[in-house]
Amino acid sequence: MTKLLAKAFEEASKLPETEQDVLARVVLDELASERRWEELFSASPDMLAKLADEALAEHRAGRTKELDPEKL
Repeated sequence: MTKLLAKAFEEASKLPETEQDVLARVVLDELASERRWEELFSASPDMLAKLADEALAEHRAGRTKELDPEKL
């Protein structure tokens, strides 16, 4: 375990039990989500490459516009 993660767990252990459970659920859900994305991406590397090529072609053709976070 890294020092930073150990510190995070140490701080989290000071929280009330209910807040610890909420934090634990968030972490576990995030880890599960990451695993799902890794599985999806590893199952379709050719599709991802194709989508990336299509996106770059659209950008080069001038069919994209810069994202303005203020307009989200």
